[in-house]
Amino acid sequence: MIALVSIFLPGCLLLLAILPIWQAVRTNARLQQLLLGVNAAVVGLLAAALYNPVITAGIRDWKDALLACVLLGLLASGRVPVLLLVPMGAIAGWLFL
Repeated sequence: MIALVSIFLPGCLLLLAILPIWQAVRTNARLQQLLLGVNAAVVGLLAAALYNPVITAGIRDWKDALLACVLLGLLASGRVPVLLLVPMGAIAGWLFL
C-alpha cells in the first residue's frame, strides 16, 4: 500500500496543483513548448527503460525478437484481448523457445 501511494501521490498532487490554472497553461505558447519538451523527455526515459533491462535481458536471440514482434502486432491490432496476450506469450515462450 505504501508503494502504491508513493507511486501515484506525486502525480495526483501535481494534477491537483495545476488543475485550477490549466486553461491558462493551455493557452500560453511558452508553457506549451515546455510541455512538449517534457513529453519528449518522458518518451526518452520510457525508451531507455524498455531497452535496459527489458530488451537486453529478455531478447536473447531472433526467436525471442520474433515472439515479441508477434505479440506487439497482436496488441496493436486490438483483436486479441490484452489479458490473453501475457499468458499467450508465456506459453509460446515455454513451448517454442
